[in-house]
Amino acid sequence: MAKNIYVGNLSYSTTEEELTELFAQYGTVVKVNIIIDRDTNRPKGFGFVEMESDDAAMAAISQIDGKEIGGRTLRVNEANPRPERPSYNNRRY
Repeated sequence: MAKNIYVGNLSYSTTEEELTELFAQYGTVVKVNIIIDRDTNRPKGFGFVEMESDDAAMAAISQIDGKEIGGRTLRVNEANPRPERPSYNNRRY
């Protein structure tokens, strides 16, 4: 089962390709997503990496957390599930 990892304190110049290379050392990377601010169209300084196996994800977390990349010390941990947003489809006005 794929495991989603939060990567914080990224340099704004970090690319998805760089994150893929970094995490691929520990296992198969399924997907990388650096979060972009919709107003400025610039990276927000964090992203998510999805890895194929739990073991690879845990190895990557333990090895990469606290590592300095691009002049920034990365914060890496297991991503929390995204909370459900309320549905407004049945809203009465």
